[in-house]
Amino acid sequence: MTTAVLRAGLVGLGSMGRHHARVLAGLDGVTLVGVVDPMGDKNGWAQGAPVLSTVEELIALGVDYAVVACPTGLHEEVGLQLADAGVCALIEKPLADTVEGARRLVDAFESRGLVAGVGHIERCNPALRSLRSRLEAGELGDVFQVVTRRQGPFPHRIADVGVVKDLATHDIDLTGWVTGQRYTSIAAHTVSKSGRPHEDMVSAVGQLSDGTMVNHLVNWLSPLKERFTSVTGARGCFIADTLTADLTFHSNASVNTEWEALRAFRGVSEGDMIRYAIPKREPLLVEHELFRDAVRGEEADICTLRQGLRTVEVAAAVLESAASSRTIVFETGEPARHGG
Repeated sequence: MTTAVLRAGLVGLGSMGRHHARVLAGLDGVTLVGVVDPMGDKNGWAQGAPVLSTVEELIALGVDYAVVACPTGLHEEVGLQLADAGVCALIEKPLADTVEGARRLVDAFESRGLVAGVGHIERCNPALRSLRSRLEAGELGDVFQVVTRRQGPFPHRIADVGVVKDLATHDIDLTGWVTGQRYTSIAAHTVSKSGRPHEDMVSAVGQLSDGTMVNHLVNWLSPLKERFTSVTGARGCFIADTLTADLTFHSNASVNTEWEALRAFRGVSEGDMIRYAIPKREPLLVEHELFRDAVRGEEADICTLRQGLRTVEVAAAVLESAASSRTIVFETGEPARHGG
């Protein structure tokens, strides 16, 4: 464990990279020593750090870790360069463009004993962090269902992947993270309406290892921007709005009735609603603080590469299901066979 100032680098200065640069430049215990972008810094986003053309130049500066925020198709190449040089890395989600590429990244960093994580930023959203803590405390009782909706207009920054890899990976990761469960099956349908080569809408139904039902609706075709997560269980329902970082709880009421026919139906009824007051820190700052602490050797709840790999595997299964019109069934965390 060390408290020395860490030397950090950044690869990619696009729409997400500029935010990483901003946070890194002001992060306690870290110095941003260089940014890699072949296009330069035409917008002044590098926070005064030297702008380099290649990853090799960044490595030569002697960085302790680097944030990889280049296009998804380059994650594997850049990540392997950093691993070969003994540099820790925080790689933006999804971990890689393919399952095979994600596995190679896991092997490269693990075999060298390097700290590496994936930037699944929803894990740092205040509403979801509170939700996870409450589920772990058993406040909801048995969990029955997780539903997510992630909808909005097409983001012109995305050119290399479809809505499954860009957006649905958020929901796949957060579902496994808040519940502590793995996917055991997934079935999906996709459509492409915007004229792009990739899908821009997906609807998926899955099951987790404890039997929890999962529903995901994700698209780039809605003028309404929505980031909705609900978890329904024996004692009620949590609803997280990750746009506003609000968490509410709708409880099951216990109301006696003299109507014999209704007493025979063992359903639920509407109870109290609670909106929690949650400290709202910037998720990206929290993500960077956790990764900085992990590089220092401290215990920190980061998204590991293996967890990022599982998300890539499920996303690949979503696309396979949509293409084959079959349910993809997982065994021990990996696709094993096809169901009808």
